[in-house]
Amino acid sequence: MELTLEQLKQIVERNPYIEYWHKALVQLLPDYEINTPKRMAAFLAQCAHESGGFRAIKENLNYRAVTLRKIFSKYFPTDEMAAQYANKPEKIANLVYANRMGNGGPETGDGYRYSGRGLIQLTGKDNYFWFAASLEISPEAASEYMETFEGAAQSACWFWETNKLNQWADADDILTLTKRINGGTIGLEDRIKHYEHAKHVLGA
Repeated sequence: MELTLEQLKQIVERNPYIEYWHKALVQLLPDYEINTPKRMAAFLAQCAHESGGFRAIKENLNYRAVTLRKIFSKYFPTDEMAAQYANKPEKIANLVYANRMGNGGPETGDGYRYSGRGLIQLTGKDNYFWFAASLEISPEAASEYMETFEGAAQSACWFWETNKLNQWADADDILTLTKRINGGTIGLEDRIKHYEHAKHVLGA
């Protein structure tokens, strides 16, 4: 099955760059076996949620203190600490992404350097290196590539294939898909809403 421009326009509404996204997706989806109505619906739904409707392809970490306490309560146990980091994206990323996903400590700057990029917000030094290796390019080049239409889409496709997510799409299991992508269930209701709409458009 090939995704049509009209279908994508219905699934991702009011996006001024929809033709660029369509061009990238029709080239890439078959290569990663995202080739059935269910798989496409699940993939597009997760991408739509993660990227704010295919609009944000770089993670926005410009959080206020109250938001830091809510989203990253583990790292910001007090209002005072949250206030020290509020509206400082680089400082926030270097703390919350430190010492995991292949990143070094806060002082290395890895957290911000390897913060979320692409339609599924690829995050962490390990993911950047593995994605770069799959394309035989440097992690620095991969970082730049992920901020293009094709690169943002391909990094999401690569993540999808690497984590064997088609099986959960085939099973209609949006909960497990969300956990594999997000590490939790943040935004589950919105993801399901996108998924049901995409399935309707694609006739799944």
